[in-house]
Amino acid sequence: MKNVFIDGGAGTTGLKIMGRLRERKDLNLLSLPEELRKDTDARREAFEKADIVFLCLPDDAAREAVGLTGSSHAVVIDTSTAHRTADGWTYGLPELKGQKEKIRSSRWIANPGCHATGFIALVAPLVAEGLLKEDALLSCFSLTGYSGGGKKMIAEYESPQRDALLDAPRQYGIKQAHKHLPEMQKYCGLENAPIFCPVVASYFAGMEVTVPLFASQLRGTAQDIRSVYECCYAGKVIRYKEDADENGFLSAGAYSGLDSMEISVHGGKDRLLLVARFDNLGKGASGAAIQNMNLVLGLPEETGLVI
Repeated sequence: MKNVFIDGGAGTTGLKIMGRLRERKDLNLLSLPEELRKDTDARREAFEKADIVFLCLPDDAAREAVGLTGSSHAVVIDTSTAHRTADGWTYGLPELKGQKEKIRSSRWIANPGCHATGFIALVAPLVAEGLLKEDALLSCFSLTGYSGGGKKMIAEYESPQRDALLDAPRQYGIKQAHKHLPEMQKYCGLENAPIFCPVVASYFAGMEVTVPLFASQLRGTAQDIRSVYECCYAGKVIRYKEDADENGFLSAGAYSGLDSMEISVHGGKDRLLLVARFDNLGKGASGAAIQNMNLVLGLPEETGLVI
């Protein structure tokens, strides 16, 4: 039985991972008493005992935690932004070409960002197959539930005295310096980061990432895109869906509570919409982390996931 330790288990992602792993009979979940949760020596000792360590910490704390691993043999899965484009770390999106094999043999795995997961799933295969140029100038808008903002934002949205401005969707990242942009550019093989417009709305969980395209941007057709997606996403976690249209609508909450993702293509002859729908806490965070752990342990990647 493998030992698993979650460093930062009191945060939103950490609690979600912990809840999932407690139901597993094939894993032993290590824990620290509340008074030792931030104790350096206690954490270092837990790292030494663990086979898998999840870092569910702010970026600086995640970097510091890596320094505590010492002689530990544990595979580290970092859910923060700290190491997503860092040398020596494997990007934990198994659906990228050749990435499963890299994840299985890696000791250092960086879990993808939620928005980035949707964008990369939509764009990376098209660049790899030559349907989009590497110098393409793209845009992306992404709807997310407020749970993606962590405990502070959850408390704000669920407060009886909340600001009336929270009743309507709110765009953020307006300075075009969102922390997911570097990984979005790097793992799609793009020369330019996209214009990125994330929007948080008054619902708990669920994400809808959309990349609009003019047909003139393509080296091919909409059917070529569909063919690429059908080939890339025929697995159990990410799936291409031909008939995703919900009577002219697409709900951002359709995959709330699930660890899977739906990819779909919409639009007409001249203008297209590429859409990824999933749960920001599922495939966008804790579900992805567990999927990566399963690969490291040689298990079916969907083990313990809700798909």
